[in-house]
Amino acid sequence: MPQARKVALVSGGSRGLGAELVSGFLDRQYGVATLSLTKTAFITNMLRARKGRHFHWSQVDGRDHEALRAFVKEAGERLGRIDVLVNNAGIAMEGVLPTMRTRDIVEAVEVNLTAALVLAQACSRLMLRQGSGCIVNVSSVHAIRGHAGVAVYSATKAALDGLTRSLARELGPRQIRVNSVAPGYFDSEMVSDMAEEQKQRIARRTPLGRLARIDEVANAIHFLTSDQASFITGHTLVVDGGITC
Repeated sequence: MPQARKVALVSGGSRGLGAELVSGFLDRQYGVATLSLTKTAFITNMLRARKGRHFHWSQVDGRDHEALRAFVKEAGERLGRIDVLVNNAGIAMEGVLPTMRTRDIVEAVEVNLTAALVLAQACSRLMLRQGSGCIVNVSSVHAIRGHAGVAVYSATKAALDGLTRSLARELGPRQIRVNSVAPGYFDSEMVSDMAEEQKQRIARRTPLGRLARIDEVANAIHFLTSDQASFITGHTLVVDGGITC
């Protein structure tokens, strides 16, 4: 198949922010590879509309390291290269730490952190051969400001910010940029079960007086992957309407 100008790999691209990113990269004339645990209606529609042209999806469990590496290899072969990695896949894990089950803690670390490390390792190897690339890790304001009941989730997201800073130094000399985006509350699975009253309380604590739109978070990620951000690396861009200021 003809090679697209640039190729983006987005983890967790079947719904929510991931689907918004996939659509945005395709609109920007990127080839897109994405993986998810389930095949949603969005993925079905993308496969039908694109007929495999410049779009590749596989069902992958983020805890399966070999499957993640195999997906990166397949995506690189099918689409020709990988210019952008967005580590977006993650699970919300709530509960006070003393009462949490160990297997739930391990699952959160595996999905939110270890999978991102494996994908960054596999994609950066391709980017090193190309001599260019860009990685964006999707973190959270919970990595910056503590909240009760999300200690494990916060720990995994703070680790992504640490990964961002160190990896930026490792890969910068080869012209590979690494940044993270820390969204506040927006239309996602994390707020889908919240009562309207709770959402209103969050909005009142936010200087801009509302929750973010999903496209506002996606736009920040697209900016960091663009040429307009060509001298930005090792940075965490907070997109929270001022709630952490």
